[in-house]
Amino acid sequence: MRIGKSIGVVVTAVIAVVAAIVLIGVGGGFERTEPGQVAVVRDGGPLDDSGIRQVIPPDSGLTWVGLWSSVHSYPSQQRIYTITTDAKRASSSGVDEVTVPSSDGVNLGIEGTLYFTLNLDQEALKRFDDRYGTRTYLGQDGESRYAWDGDEGWNAFFIQSVRPVIYNALRSQIGAAECAELLSSCSLVQTTSNKKAAPAVPAVIDSNASITRAQNGINQLLERDLEQLLGGRFFTGLRFTLVRVTLPPEIQAAVNKTQVAQAGIAEAAARASQADVEAESKIRQAEADAKASVALAKGEAEANKQLQESYRKCRACVEIDKLNALPDGITVYAPGNSDLVVPAK
Repeated sequence: MRIGKSIGVVVTAVIAVVAAIVLIGVGGGFERTEPGQVAVVRDGGPLDDSGIRQVIPPDSGLTWVGLWSSVHSYPSQQRIYTITTDAKRASSSGVDEVTVPSSDGVNLGIEGTLYFTLNLDQEALKRFDDRYGTRTYLGQDGESRYAWDGDEGWNAFFIQSVRPVIYNALRSQIGAAECAELLSSCSLVQTTSNKKAAPAVPAVIDSNASITRAQNGINQLLERDLEQLLGGRFFTGLRFTLVRVTLPPEIQAAVNKTQVAQAGIAEAAARASQADVEAESKIRQAEADAKASVALAKGEAEANKQLQESYRKCRACVEIDKLNALPDGITVYAPGNSDLVVPAK
């Protein structure tokens, strides 16, 4: 009897354990996705292989995925990858800026943003999960994660698998342009390779047009290289925007000093030019005054000449003018006798 009871207890316990396992499996056999999330489901039961079972679209209701299946969730909305010197905005921890030498040897800091979306085609998602969802990636914190293991896992995958392709496209397009085509201040930079000042930027160079051409080239390379190197068209809506091109800090400081010096030179030249204008104006005024004085002197001389000629012809006119020139109050005037002047009573 005791043996029978013992066997019954064991059987009951086994049944209870099996039931618990089944309940756990059944309870975990339902999954759902949130908005902005797509899931690839892989079989994982003791009697199943690890093949892909199904794909759950974004924002789904509860979906039966089978017992003990593995669900790999990926972002379905547009993603943004930022390259910047601002650690608070960088897509990876710390400084995430690309430095690329231009064709004339100037190291340029590149800041930009890549917009993209994971290809939601089911077959593309299955191939993506086969290639990149079954292995781990080392994150910035030293932890290994799967690409579907939250934002940290996705970022680790992206940095290791996609970022090198982005950098290669940047180096290819930026490295093909001269510094001055992308940054006007490069005309003030002295390269270390030849120790000669870089040529001044021609007036016809439009840096905005050059940046647009570089962006277009980068986008074309990304479209082609990502598909080839990753093994499929796993991303759509690829668009890279080149935000800013910078010089190394020590070179930028030298450029700033040069610009300040040039501003001082320009100001001094402006003052000198203004002084020249004022001096020229004074010279012209003096010349005008001299001409006016000469004209006045000539006029007076001509008037005196004419007066003398009139006196020569009219002696009486001389005496008349003398009388007219006498002060008021003189009533007696004796020509030839200057002592005889009788004032009026």
